[in-house]
Amino acid sequence: MTPSPLRPLTAVSRQLALSIALACAPALASAQADAPAPATASAPAEVVAVGELSSIPAPAVPAKAWLTLDVNSGQIVGANNPDQKVEPASLTKLMSAYVVFDAIKNGRLSLDQEVNVSEKAWRTEGSRMFINVNTRVKVDELLQGVIVQSGNDSTVALAEAVAGSEGAFVALMNEEAKRQGLADTHYTNSPGLPDPQHMTTVRDLATLAANLVSDFPEFLHYYSQKEFTYNKIKQPNRNRLLWADPTVDGLKTGHTSSAGYCLVSTALRDGRRVVSVLVGADSDAARTEASLKLLNWSYQNFDTIKLFDEGQPAVQARVWEGEAETVDLGQTTPIWITVPRGKGPEVEPIARYTQPLVAPLTKGSEVGTVSLSLDGKVLRQEPLAVMNDVPQAGFFGRMYDKVRLMLQ
Repeated sequence: MTPSPLRPLTAVSRQLALSIALACAPALASAQADAPAPATASAPAEVVAVGELSSIPAPAVPAKAWLTLDVNSGQIVGANNPDQKVEPASLTKLMSAYVVFDAIKNGRLSLDQEVNVSEKAWRTEGSRMFINVNTRVKVDELLQGVIVQSGNDSTVALAEAVAGSEGAFVALMNEEAKRQGLADTHYTNSPGLPDPQHMTTVRDLATLAANLVSDFPEFLHYYSQKEFTYNKIKQPNRNRLLWADPTVDGLKTGHTSSAGYCLVSTALRDGRRVVSVLVGADSDAARTEASLKLLNWSYQNFDTIKLFDEGQPAVQARVWEGEAETVDLGQTTPIWITVPRGKGPEVEPIARYTQPLVAPLTKGSEVGTVSLSLDGKVLRQEPLAVMNDVPQAGFFGRMYDKVRLMLQ
């Protein structure tokens, strides 16, 4: 918690403090060198899904696992079996596309670049775009084959274009999964063919989906495309929610006999984006209906509000031995929070940070956390960073503050 304010010193007591400081300067310096480290912020609090605080229960979902995530706040709205290892099937193509998008963004690939179709890509089993071996196909067309038609052949062709071989591309996929913190995800191939080591969780899938739409909004139009014709073969997007709800603009279906019917869907309503992940349904109709129910539940029963605007401090803290007596702590980006509908005014921010804060302090350095709580439960916990530099004070200023700390 923030320190209580100090009473101002009188001129006499200030002169006394300075005299003590000068007299004790060597001892103070020695004591400071031997002193234990200052108290730091407490360990991360347990964060709960906001759905646990709602009086409206989640709909019954006939699936192995599911999760809904508010992308604006980054909070889980509700979940069932979020960390159960599951087969991703063609949901794998979310990561394949992410790696391809990154290659395009960084100039290693271009949309109008023509890619040679190898025999390996042409022979890849499962759903297909129907590209022909030893032909050249534009990256833009291959992306539509991957995303709209869920083509395994087009996925391997793009993998080879990016990394030289599918094996090297899969290594990039696993590196990207590690970078994003997808701790329970491992890939063995780029399209999502069944393999005992090819696994993920709905928690990881939701994180990946949120990162994809946030990092590459310029490519999101592929996911709302309802059909694509290549080689005179027209195939519809398998995501039936694109026809059922105009706010839905993605993302990806998946199916194998062992994985069941899977769907990662996302919708944008009034500037608020929600991602729904569902795996292991019994049919296409079941995954579509259940996913829409989860999206509607997440939108209708919860609000997402901006608690702190960009550059707005969460707390003002006392600084010791610095040129300024206080410093703003917060984040450089807005902090959003998702709460049960109408509960926004009841959110309580609780700041915990290193005490005492001793200059010099550097802008951007993390010194604690702020927990956003409702009904005694932590919904979000974010780092507290120093928002402006505080240089160290001169000798007399430092000695003066050392004495004031001793007298507390």
